[in-house]
Amino acid sequence: DKDWVWKSFLRGHNPIFMDPYDGIVLGEKFDDKYEPLRKALGHTRTYAEKMDLIRMVPEPKLSSTGYCLANPGKEYLIYNPGPDKTFTMTLEPGDYRCEWFDTTEGKVVSSGSVKAESKTQNFTAPTAPDAVLYLKQAL
Repeated sequence: DKDWVWKSFLRGHNPIFMDPYDGIVLGEKFDDKYEPLRKALGHTRTYAEKMDLIRMVPEPKLSSTGYCLANPGKEYLIYNPGPDKTFTMTLEPGDYRCEWFDTTEGKVVSSGSVKAESKTQNFTAPTAPDAVLYLKQAL
């Protein structure tokens, strides 16, 4: 499912999915149940192209969600699979632009800025807990 895609990507893996050639998966007729997974693959690619991916490394300890790619002090991508909408992040102090992405709807739902004055920051997703937060150092 789409959660597998986001969790894999934020752990530093290259998620890949191969649709069945003949329309049958493990003896069952293939249907559109994989469409959310396909869309999630596209969404993660969008973020991979937006970030300085070569410098991003999995940093699960920086987020209470356990899913974080980071170039500390520069860029962070965090996945919150829930069940709670609120989570904590360890950030380098500074000013960041932020963007919330709703993985269920497949769209950016809000953006703005964050001033990190201390290492620990609390964040609350503006939508369902199944959300991605992208932080980038404001220049």
